Amino acid sequence: MDSVTGYLLTRHWRDGAGGVDLDLWAWSESGPLRLRFPDQRAVCFIRRDRDLPLSVNCERKALALADLEGNPVDAIYFRQQQDLTRLRGMASGGSLPLCESEIKPADRFLMERFITAAFQASGETRQHDGYREMINPRIRPVELQPSPRYLSIDIETDVGSGEILSIGCSSHETALVLMQGQEEDWPGDGAISWFIDEPALLRGFLAQLVGQDPDLLLGWNLINFDLETLQRRFQHHGIPFHIGRGGETAAILQPRQSGQPRIAAIPGRVALDGIDSLRAAFWSFESFSLERVARELLGRGKLIDETGDKIAEIRRLFREDRRALAAYNLQDCRLVEEIFAETGLIDFALQRATMTGLPLGRQGGSVAAFDNLYLPRLHRAGRVAFDIGARQFDTASPGGYVMNSRPGLYDNVLLLDFKSLYPSIIRTFRIDPLGLAEPGEEPVPGFLGANFSRRQSILPEIIGELWQRRDLAKQRRDLPLSQAIKIIMNSFYGVLGSSGCRFFDPKLASSITRRGHQIIIESRDWLEAKGFTVIYGDTDSLFVLLGTGHGESESIATGQQLAARLNRWWQQRLASEFDLECFLEIEFETHFLRFLMPTIRGSETGSKKRYAGTVRNRQGELEVRFKGLESVRSDWTPLAREFQQQLYRRVFLRQPYHDYLRQTVDALNAGALDRQLVYRKRVRRRLEEYRHNVPPHIQAARKSHKRGRWISYLMTVNGPEPVDNRQSPIDYRHYIDRQLAPAADGILHFLDESFERLTADQMDLF
Repeated sequence: MDSVTGYLLTRHWRDGAGGVDLDLWAWSESGPLRLRFPDQRAVCFIRRDRDLPLSVNCERKALALADLEGNPVDAIYFRQQQDLTRLRGMASGGSLPLCESEIKPADRFLMERFITAAFQASGETRQHDGYREMINPRIRPVELQPSPRYLSIDIETDVGSGEILSIGCSSHETALVLMQGQEEDWPGDGAISWFIDEPALLRGFLAQLVGQDPDLLLGWNLINFDLETLQRRFQHHGIPFHIGRGGETAAILQPRQSGQPRIAAIPGRVALDGIDSLRAAFWSFESFSLERVARELLGRGKLIDETGDKIAEIRRLFREDRRALAAYNLQDCRLVEEIFAETGLIDFALQRATMTGLPLGRQGGSVAAFDNLYLPRLHRAGRVAFDIGARQFDTASPGGYVMNSRPGLYDNVLLLDFKSLYPSIIRTFRIDPLGLAEPGEEPVPGFLGANFSRRQSILPEIIGELWQRRDLAKQRRDLPLSQAIKIIMNSFYGVLGSSGCRFFDPKLASSITRRGHQIIIESRDWLEAKGFTVIYGDTDSLFVLLGTGHGESESIATGQQLAARLNRWWQQRLASEFDLECFLEIEFETHFLRFLMPTIRGSETGSKKRYAGTVRNRQGELEVRFKGLESVRSDWTPLAREFQQQLYRRVFLRQPYHDYLRQTVDALNAGALDRQLVYRKRVRRRLEEYRHNVPPHIQAARKSHKRGRWISYLMTVNGPEPVDNRQSPIDYRHYIDRQLAPAADGILHFLDESFERLTADQMDLF
């Protein structure tokens, strides 16, 4: 009997002759590990008082379980998953109320054993070429921090033919480019392996992959381009796409629904795409192109200028300088590798999988993560959950509360922020699907007639455990773990408010959001009763005006005191009114030395979710922070964003700004700022699909020599024209009226000035 500790990489299932076969691949310290569980049964549940069609071949067994409405249920066991799928088809339309019939066999197998990612397997071990295998081992959850091996890959292709010209690979141990050609034709230095043609190149890549044997494949647009292209070219040449471990065939699966991402099914290896991974970790960039992200994070970029004709340049390099093409190819691999290292994306992915039970390479999946955490505990409480969409509701729940703002330019504004407000509401007010189904005596009231059990609940306990783990992660400065837990906790409200969740019920979502409204409103009322002015509130934050006559240290001390007093007030309030322990926690987050709450453009009404202010950062320097204004919006030109940042800084720091406005207009009209006038927008549909009210960026795209998902263009005297094919003079007046003036007047309005009045002389000259 052997005992092996491992970390799940991939999970697969298939219907076999004797049942459902589960195939799990894992990382272990001693190398790749394969766990096989043949002849499993597919299972779902049905109300005991409902009959099955006579044609259904299954085993039905009465269990001591009930659904969330209290109806006793039976388990239905199938030899193969396809039989369960067939029953689901018969049950469509609600004629046969099934429970948990959509859960995949591998996911159910793992969740019922409380295994998210790390495990200990006990059983007989067999050694194979490159991996060990265990069949039907006993497995249990453990804690483990793996150290998976990765390989960053990137391919270069001839876009016209689709042929792969070169493949770059990099890791801690490897820096290599596989290139079509012969070394004697391209003498020189560099880590290049040469192959006579594309089939030889593909076989060489397969050998390299087997030799490196990475757990993770990294890339940029990895699944949708690199792996999809590799699969297509392997198939074109009749070469098996055996890039999985154990010689297993991989597949890039097309989504069932439009708009959904492709899936890379690679037994034993996980594909981590840089773009998807950054978005999953809530990184934000103006553009997610490799060039833009690398420049922002690493301070360097690709070796071919993105503003030129990249396709033509790659073709030229392949004809004239293949070593330069190899350098470009390898640079892309290294940039991806370094971006993953700089942002901790691998650690984040590992921690997220450990917390949620989602497959390591899966992005999104909040509903599935909730199922993984909640269902095993629900079953042990004697209940099963409905299928998704089994219940219909007419009532909707509101979103977060956004207070009307008081526009103005202020001194000394304090930002008070409720720490993880929605998770803390769930935890405090015992909001829970099981608790709603079994409220018991003296329940905690919710909204829409909801009542929740004080004693029997699951979700508040899950959040409590996650909260403790996050606090510990913060103490250890484990930022990837802390971020992963924060994202998971904050997703719970969205899951419960989504009709795509099996636990969806407006009573649950409304008991969270409406309680949030109440907390923000009553917190504002408490502050104002103490003599403070609240100028804005947004979902979980309050902006408190102190005004002039307060020093920096005094303002910070006031913010800390207000947070402490408000926390005590809520603790006393909830104890006396509800007899509840309060997990609400308001924090003093920021002191804005000067703060702008703008109006809606063209109106005297205060805006929402848009503001700017000056804060002192950790280095003791003053910096300007923007929320929702032109400075942080990608649909405004670099000129408008830079102009607004500089102007606001001058105003906030009480520095002269009149000359800056005039000098900017002069420089613009003189053509000195032309490089900052480029609009850059995404083309989301085919150009021919735009027929009525064609927006400017599409007009420009139709005139461009290049075709792509993004268009860079300028506004000229003859309308929008692409940067690569501009025929007309730039319309500087457009940029003055549509870019500079709106960016400036948002703050000048509160100084009883206007951009037009201050720059009238400069504009009259042109």
